[in-house]
Amino acid sequence: MCRVNRTYGQEKTHGLIVDYIGIFDDVAQALDFDEKAVRQVISNIDELRKALPVQVQKCLAFFAGVDRTVGGYEGLVAAHECIRGNELKDKFAAEYTLLGRIWEALSPDPCLSPYEKDFKWLTQVYESVKPVSGNGRLLWHRLGAKTVELINENIHVESVRDDIDELVMDADVLDGILKDVNPKKKAKEIEIKLIARLRKHIGNPKFTELGERLEKVRERHEQGLLNSLEFLKNILEIARDVLEAERQTDPEEERDRAVAALTELFNEAKSKHTHVIVERIVTDIDSIVKQVRFDGWQATAQGEREVKQALRLSLLRYKLHTDQELFDRAYSYIRQYY
Repeated sequence: MCRVNRTYGQEKTHGLIVDYIGIFDDVAQALDFDEKAVRQVISNIDELRKALPVQVQKCLAFFAGVDRTVGGYEGLVAAHECIRGNELKDKFAAEYTLLGRIWEALSPDPCLSPYEKDFKWLTQVYESVKPVSGNGRLLWHRLGAKTVELINENIHVESVRDDIDELVMDADVLDGILKDVNPKKKAKEIEIKLIARLRKHIGNPKFTELGERLEKVRERHEQGLLNSLEFLKNILEIARDVLEAERQTDPEEERDRAVAALTELFNEAKSKHTHVIVERIVTDIDSIVKQVRFDGWQATAQGEREVKQALRLSLLRYKLHTDQELFDRAYSYIRQYY
């Protein structure tokens, strides 16, 4: 048995003790621990198992009547309609955050299996509604490593296609949108696409400002200050500005953000792996990932598989391939920045 890893900032919320050969009953006596405290650890896991279905239902209760079998933007738009306004969004975020912590603590317990489909759906809604700027009464959290792994393996972008370029740049398409019989629904669809697009540029002040504009427009619409057609026009205007900002963004600047994110991650890891030469491993990962990646790779099983293999090979070179948490977090950054 090994010591439980220390928590780091707000990234890690749980440690895991593994009893490989059934000696746990003797631990309290052998190490002179308080036996009641040791038993409390065990009972806490049981309490989490009991809390899981209750918390799943609390989260799903926000979306009563929503058909969760409907995929793509249609399903997400229906979910968004149930949590209109910042107060409701923050309440949902609070319940989902608690669910996420339970999930991370229990994973990979088999008790999670019956709730996996609902958890993936709730996670997709959470990510689609999370403010790009991070505004809200709550500090909206990043997904945990086990949740990211689950989502990356099961949710692909094909179901929520990003066609903002076509929508904004094609005059015929744009004219058709403005004549749409349901401008409110179309505006919500484009809003979800914009949130995903803006999240790719987290940390870039230009895109943070555009994210704040998007949130203000959405709030004005929810308050009844903009009708559905005005809301759609405002959303399309922001979409045009996002495309223009992307065209003006220096690829080297984006690459620097990717390298900075990975550097920060591996600097954190040095406490566990003191032999890590951060600059060298980040350079290797950056180089090999850029060789195998292609536009839209995150949306395909092949792309994800090849990038994961490239990352695993890079970590193997530095004897870091067995650290699953490090792998998951590094892969999450690569999905975001590459």
